[in-house]
Amino acid sequence: MTPSDTYTHGHHDSVMRSHRWRTAENSAAYLLSSLQSGMSVLDVGCGPGTITADLARRVAPGSVLGIDREGAPLVEAREIGSGLSNLRFAQGDVYSLEVERGSLDIVHAHQVLQHLPDPVAALVELRLVCRPGGRVASRDVDYSTMTWFPHDPVLDRWQELYQAVARAAGGEPNAGRRLLAWAHAAGFDDVRASASVWCFATPVERDWWADLWADRVTQSRFADRALAAGHATRDELAAIAAAFRRWAVDPDGWVAMIHGEILCTTPRAAATDARGDR
Repeated sequence: MTPSDTYTHGHHDSVMRSHRWRTAENSAAYLLSSLQSGMSVLDVGCGPGTITADLARRVAPGSVLGIDREGAPLVEAREIGSGLSNLRFAQGDVYSLEVERGSLDIVHAHQVLQHLPDPVAALVELRLVCRPGGRVASRDVDYSTMTWFPHDPVLDRWQELYQAVARAAGGEPNAGRRLLAWAHAAGFDDVRASASVWCFATPVERDWWADLWADRVTQSRFADRALAAGHATRDELAAIAAAFRRWAVDPDGWVAMIHGEILCTTPRAAATDARGDR
C-alpha cells in the first residue's frame, strides 16, 4: 500500500477480535477445493494470521507467506503460526510485492481490495507473482447488502456513516459487487465469480458482533476518522454503539451480509506487463 492508503479500521482490539474469528472454512471456502499439498501460497493482508495458518496446514509441506502492511498484527500472527514450519510472515506492499514473479501457485486476499484506492493495480501485481495457471483469490464484503432485523434507523445511520468514512479513506465499501469487474480490468479473462454470506443470529453471535462494532464505532481508527472529518459527533457514535447492543439482546435479532468472491486463473502464457521483468 502507498503512504496515502490507510486501513479504515486500524488495529484496535475490537477489529482484531473480528479478524481472529476468521478461518479458511468461514472466510475462504470458495478457495479450498483449489488447494493441494505442496503448493506455494501468498496471503496478502493477513492480519493476525488465522486464515493464513489454516492455508498452511492445508498445503503442507508447501510454503505459505503471510504479509501485512503494518507490523502490529504480525506479532500475533507469528504466535498463531509458531508450530507450522512451512509458514512465515513479513511486512509487505500489495502494490510492489517482494516475491519472485510467476512463482506462486495461489495468491489470496481476504477483505483487502475494499480498502485500496487502486484495487485494479493491486490485482495486476497479484497476477504477476502468480505462476501461469495459478490462482488469484479475493473475497470482500459488500456493505450495502448488510441487512438487519429488527429495523433500527440508528443502524441505518451507521450504514451511511460507514460508507462516508470508508470512501473518505480512499476505499470502496461495496467492493463485493465490483470484484469481477476489477479482475477483468486487471487482465484476467478466466474468472469464477461467486458469493457467500456471514449471518449472525444466535445470542452468542449477536453479542460478539454487537460488542465488537459498538467498540469499533467509538474507540477504533474508524471513530477517529469519523470525528476528525466531521462525519459524526461523539454523541452520535455513542448512540450507534447503544443501537448495536440493543439489537444484540433482542431474541429476534438477525444480521447477514453478502461477500463477493473471485477465483482468477492466470493465463498459461508467461505473465508480463509494461514494466518488464524485475
